[in-house]
Amino acid sequence: MSPTTAPEVTAPLHLVVGDESLLVERAVARAVTAAREADPAVEVAHLPVGEITAGVLGELVSPSLFAESRVVVIENAHDASAEVTTLLLDYARAPSDGVTLVVVHRGPPKGGKARKPAKGGKGGGAKGDALLEGLRGAGATEASAAGLSDDQRADFVRSEVRQAGGRMTGDALGLLMDAVGSDLRELAAAASQLVSDSGGQVDADAVRAFHRGRAEVTGFAVAERAITGDRTAALESLRWALETGVPHVLLADALADAVRTVARVNAAGRGDPYAMASALKMPPWKVRKAQGQGRGWGDEGLTRAMGVVADLNADVKGAAADPAYALEYAVEQVLAARGSSRR
Repeated sequence: MSPTTAPEVTAPLHLVVGDESLLVERAVARAVTAAREADPAVEVAHLPVGEITAGVLGELVSPSLFAESRVVVIENAHDASAEVTTLLLDYARAPSDGVTLVVVHRGPPKGGKARKPAKGGKGGGAKGDALLEGLRGAGATEASAAGLSDDQRADFVRSEVRQAGGRMTGDALGLLMDAVGSDLRELAAAASQLVSDSGGQVDADAVRAFHRGRAEVTGFAVAERAITGDRTAALESLRWALETGVPHVLLADALADAVRTVARVNAAGRGDPYAMASALKMPPWKVRKAQGQGRGWGDEGLTRAMGVVADLNADVKGAAADPAYALEYAVEQVLAARGSSRR
């Protein structure tokens, strides 16, 4: 910055609302980055709200003799006591020059319902929400870090792929979310790696190649191959998963979810996945996938398969002497149920 250029003024108060750890970290990082753009030598301090006292806060936000700027990140602010809430709101009404205060609070989001007071009355609950609303009233810049719905996670993955310079097909999105699960940190890492490995074009083959092991570990490959009638591939995937130590319960849950999803979508009839998604409470890609998997299934076969996965749930939780055998038998039974639907 040249001597004649005025320093950039950053927002003095930032509020990060939610408990999705990756989104919290990114929102805090954005506030710190903005402060560093204004002053590369900015000091950054992280402090749990439980360590805040009048003296500690005063030291952190008081003007520096050397005109050094600071970012002060207050963590777990929803647990603030009444005393600390008062201290922070008093400061928020007259923030210090050169100090960026970032308050991380669990919520609720703007417009959401207030939480019940914490048991015993020690912080959190109504007190924490009073801090939240007070900071909003003081004009804090707010960033949401709330947990995402299935649709929002799908949008998140698409955005991660775009930001990494890639493009993703709809089939690849569904496969990736099935393989990785709902953890945003893992989804973000997978999206970035896939763009790098695929040269930017992330399709179903790229996801299968990169996540073959992970997909089978989550059980989705076993379930998908069983539900679509691919006996050889289903049993090979199951045996690989068992050999590598995948928990029996996870494999049983994946098979049960696949059967139940196809049953629900088939019962709803044919239609546009986007129109059906709201009524079924599923993301559109999952409805579309189940529609494809449901071809060849009839009501009688699905009813039979539902009974199989219900029995399997008990078997892998202790009812069966050999849960591995119970899993293989259940896969065979689901395949047979599908076969009976086609007669």
